[in-house]
Amino acid sequence: MSAIRFHKYHALSNDFIVLETTLTRINKRTWGRVALNICDRNEGVGADGIILLSKPKRADFKFDVFNADGGWAELSGNGVRIAALHLHLKNRRRRNFSFETATGVSSASVLKTTKLGWQVSCDLGEPDFLSKNIPVKVRSTYMINQPIKVGPTELEITAVSTGNPHAVLFVDHFDFDWPAVGHQIEHHRLFPNRTNVEFVKVMSRSSVIVAEWERGAGATGSSGTGAAAVVAAGVVTGHLNRKCKVDFSKGTLRIHWRKDDGLMELSGPVAYIGKGEFNYQ
Repeated sequence: MSAIRFHKYHALSNDFIVLETTLTRINKRTWGRVALNICDRNEGVGADGIILLSKPKRADFKFDVFNADGGWAELSGNGVRIAALHLHLKNRRRRNFSFETATGVSSASVLKTTKLGWQVSCDLGEPDFLSKNIPVKVRSTYMINQPIKVGPTELEITAVSTGNPHAVLFVDHFDFDWPAVGHQIEHHRLFPNRTNVEFVKVMSRSSVIVAEWERGAGATGSSGTGAAAVVAAGVVTGHLNRKCKVDFSKGTLRIHWRKDDGLMELSGPVAYIGKGEFNYQ
């Protein structure tokens, strides 16, 4: 049995456990199993996922994220912002950080304190609509407002990668079992790596309400890459402007899909929960 030192944070109830590989000896081959155990809300600490910070090659830190089911994820927008706050709290003189992720280098800044914790922003790169890159197993180059069969129902989906795969659906209301539909879409045969799912109600060209189904974690209070996917899908389908307020069940994230460099900027609150040691067998 080994003691794993951890810190826990949340971004609008999307909670993550931060582990530093320089402080805790964890074999890389067991990271997924560690995530499965420590994220268990009954027998572990409980979280939507873990963030592993390690020595980088081309940034300040290397960033890896594993979901609560033990599966590796390419990126997490809330996770990057949480990692930035974690490092800022260790060294208050630093506010800007860069992270080497599976999809490139993401920069993040701790901006100010708020009543919800700290306001933290990060960039998530450019959205990718190419089906083969998301990936989606379809013949068409893009999957924008395309119908798929989910049980007996046909639904229109826009697929996009904002560092990880997303399926965005525009809906008139949430008066249906959207978690069940989200689970079905996550595991749909068209998505070989599974997918995150966003159900979006458009309030105006600069405001939406989103119900989030996260791959490997289920229904969550918010999602950073999910918010970015919603705005990207909303822009290409003509629903939204490039600057948008994205309301989740637990609060608001803001997205700006910048026109000058094509990058998506995410900002919102992050809160520190606490720290401890987890006995891992």
